[in-house]
Amino acid sequence: MESKPITLTRFILNEQPDAASGDLTLVMVSIQLACKVIASSVRRAGIMGLYGLQGSVNVQGEEVKKLDTISHENFVEALQTSGRCAVLVSEEEEEAIIVGDGKYCVVFDPLDGSSNIDVNGSIGSIFGIYARHDPSAPPKVSDVLQPGTKLLCAGYCMYGSSTQMVLTWGTGVHIFTYDPSVGEFVLTAAKAMIPQNSQTIYSVNEGNAVHWAPEITKFVHHVKFELAKPYSARYVGSMVADIHRTLIYGGIFMYPADKKSPNGKLRLLYEVNPMSFLMEQAGGQSVSIGLDNHQIRSLEIEPKSIHERRPVFMGSNRDVELLKSFYKKA
Repeated sequence: MESKPITLTRFILNEQPDAASGDLTLVMVSIQLACKVIASSVRRAGIMGLYGLQGSVNVQGEEVKKLDTISHENFVEALQTSGRCAVLVSEEEEEAIIVGDGKYCVVFDPLDGSSNIDVNGSIGSIFGIYARHDPSAPPKVSDVLQPGTKLLCAGYCMYGSSTQMVLTWGTGVHIFTYDPSVGEFVLTAAKAMIPQNSQTIYSVNEGNAVHWAPEITKFVHHVKFELAKPYSARYVGSMVADIHRTLIYGGIFMYPADKKSPNGKLRLLYEVNPMSFLMEQAGGQSVSIGLDNHQIRSLEIEPKSIHERRPVFMGSNRDVELLKSFYKKA
């Protein structure tokens, strides 16, 4: 490690917009704290008896793991304590959470990839930060219903062989790695870019193939069987892990709409938008294509509800354009 490492807090102070006057730093410090506590809980989950189900079902109709609940509570408490937030949206809560009258709204999936918890697979937290329309007005749900183009900051923290936080403030993608010896996230890659022409990887849950639209079936068949260099399939089942691999190696990540999930499955506010912002800042692209073949840039979608779902395709330009060509043929 370099003798004077750049910590995440130091980096934020240098990067944040002048208008934030330190407030955005406090929000990010709170997110850092939540992620550090979650990382510690994940590492000790087996010892502390945190594997398994908590015994309830969340608003998404999914069984809640014990670590889901701990992660959600850590995010809410840390952000509320910052004193700079007004509205929070979590995957684990049916309604938006009003925590104060601050400048910011924060959306988050406190622990993505819960199905991997009990098998010690990679999991992570996803978050995005928006500025309120009018900080002088009482906070309300509509404050957070903004398209991804309005994001001030987005990122994820991945709890794997190391704990890494990947962030963007709209000035490129930066990767920080947690150094437990000093208790800080340290900058390990600045201005990270997605490779455009190196790896040939597609990432999708092929267990849903029977429900796919014809365009997806044809695209996957094409990259598997019709190319001189066939694509490799890689799918973890944790969006954080799958997107992280796509950012580092290139390729395409897909979660399409299908007969079973006609609106898609991933949530627009706290999954699709933060990851799409990161992908575009890394030189890739992200599009949403419905069963009606309508295409739209993911970040331009106007959300109608806090748990709205959307199909999404994101990755290197080469691979997303190849996918879009199958829809043009249709």
